Amino acid sequence: MRSGEDWTAETAAKAERAIGYTFEDKELLKRCFTHSSYANGNNEASNERLEFLGDAVLGLCVSENLFLNFRSFDEGELTDVRQEYVSQTALTQSEKRADLMRFLRFSGGEENVRGKTASSLFEAVAAGIYLDGGLKAASEFILTFAVRVEDKNYRSLLQELVQSKIRQGGGKAVLYTGREENGEYVCTASALGVSATGRAKFKKAAEKAAAKALYQLLARESN
Repeated sequence: MRSGEDWTAETAAKAERAIGYTFEDKELLKRCFTHSSYANGNNEASNERLEFLGDAVLGLCVSENLFLNFRSFDEGELTDVRQEYVSQTALTQSEKRADLMRFLRFSGGEENVRGKTASSLFEAVAAGIYLDGGLKAASEFILTFAVRVEDKNYRSLLQELVQSKIRQGGGKAVLYTGREENGEYVCTASALGVSATGRAKFKKAAEKAAAKALYQLLARESN
């Protein structure tokens, strides 16, 4: 990471090599790497608006790739996998893979660029490439560096926890019940005399949410 004063043509060229894309609009490239902490004190535009657009560009590119390559997955499964690519954790890992933070223009200490800064930077660069070179160029960047961070399989974790209790004489297997309500699917997971509910647009996601909630309840009780 760097302060903004020494952004040069050489810096821009190094950033482009890291990205794997050469910008026609060099000012747009610089804006991709301009954090609000620097922009606010130097009368420049930050990359925050690019982050907003980048979120949509990432969602579209990842969705298209999953749609074309995960043909056996239903809508709910595709939604779950997409989230594993576009979550803050996943995008932070994608940024690390591309090593983009070393080019970030910011002011103040590193405490100003913690939290979601890395994931937001990846979004901003994706948006910048989209604006400069179109969707194909943006997709190539995203798919080159995208990292999938899989969520824990709470259904399996819950089943293992419950089975361990059953072997100790503690109860029966997990029961899932569900219903549609106001355009959502509501699922309740029950085991060992305890229940928890999850809500989602799709049945499988609701079951996953219920399993996670119940697992966390039972894990706390076990501790």
